[in-house]
Amino acid sequence: MKVIGLTGGIGSGKSTVSRFLAELGAKVINADKIGHKLFQPDTEAWREVVVAFGRGILATDGSIDRKKLGAIVFADPEALAKLNRIMHPRIREAVQAQLERYRSQGVAVAVVEAPLLVEAEWTSLVDEVWVTTASEATILKRLKKRAGLSEPESRARIRSQLASEERIKQADVVIDTDCSLDELKAKVRELWQRLKPGI
Repeated sequence: MKVIGLTGGIGSGKSTVSRFLAELGAKVINADKIGHKLFQPDTEAWREVVVAFGRGILATDGSIDRKKLGAIVFADPEALAKLNRIMHPRIREAVQAQLERYRSQGVAVAVVEAPLLVEAEWTSLVDEVWVTTASEATILKRLKKRAGLSEPESRARIRSQLASEERIKQADVVIDTDCSLDELKAKVRELWQRLKPGI
């Protein structure tokens, strides 16, 4: 099984690329979605996060309000590091377990979509690292449209992540998503064709 690690900064087009790869037949593991599941009330991760950041981060139904938590961690690098220490080992374990399941099912290509693939040192889980990039103007526009984030909020999130240049140093493939959806789909299809001889 070929394992692609798909990463990139917030708003860089990871999810769109991963959707195109899924349409072509890849099995996608989304690390963020795993993280959200681990946040379910009364799980071990939920308890640790609530102890670390206080009950003020909870919504009325007892779930973790990701917007409230985000306001704390994206403004404070130490708080973000604390959250990552709680979540990263658990997410990695869940990703590894899913990869093993896919291997045993005979899956040809699996994609691990993870914004923090490089920072969390998960590159050993994958055969190739693919990095999505876009201009800052494009990223700011996407974040405003997608998440309703103001420019200062968007910039705080961008600053909280590894610089794109640092990710690119680890990349086997760099995908510039500053293009139309059709052009991006064509780029992804071309990369898929390159993968096929080895699967």
